[in-house]
Amino acid sequence: MRKIIAALNMTLDGVCDHNAGLPDEEIHQHYTELLGQGDAILYGRTTYQLMEFWRTILENPSEQKTMNDFAVAIDKIQKIVFSHTLDATDWGSATIAKHDLKSEVLALKQQTGKDIFVGSRSLIIQLLKLNLIDEFQLCIYPMVEGKGLAFFEGISDRIIFNLVKTKIFKNGSLLLYYQLKNDHPPT
Repeated sequence: MRKIIAALNMTLDGVCDHNAGLPDEEIHQHYTELLGQGDAILYGRTTYQLMEFWRTILENPSEQKTMNDFAVAIDKIQKIVFSHTLDATDWGSATIAKHDLKSEVLALKQQTGKDIFVGSRSLIIQLLKLNLIDEFQLCIYPMVEGKGLAFFEGISDRIIFNLVKTKIFKNGSLLLYYQLKNDHPPT
């Protein structure tokens, strides 16, 4: 059974806005390698449209090799987009989900293959409430953003995690690998 892994960046104050943070070459390299370990990444419409930025890097490469490598990796991995407003995508490796989030994820978990990543805050919150996330990989940037989208907004039940691994980046960012410690009931 494949794992569903929530992978997201956030600041010390819990802001997970894609404009917040301090991504550098080492972090880009980490996420390039991570994408190579999965079969697909799940996005909501908003995050999917933000990630389309990487298509511009494919067309006009950056001077930073790790950004170019990440652009290739994100282009390659299958992207499944959950949207009520998009009917189609024009990114060759992206498709619109055919079923609701719970049904789609349950079906993906049953298939053979590599893990499935979730890269949208809204989907992570929904899947957490459905008890369908197997692992969290949270990259915490050493900064306070002060404004923006709070990651765990909308969670009203206590959820306890078990820290299973850490990774420290040279820029002071910390990657925390968590598994759910308690099986909280789906809502």
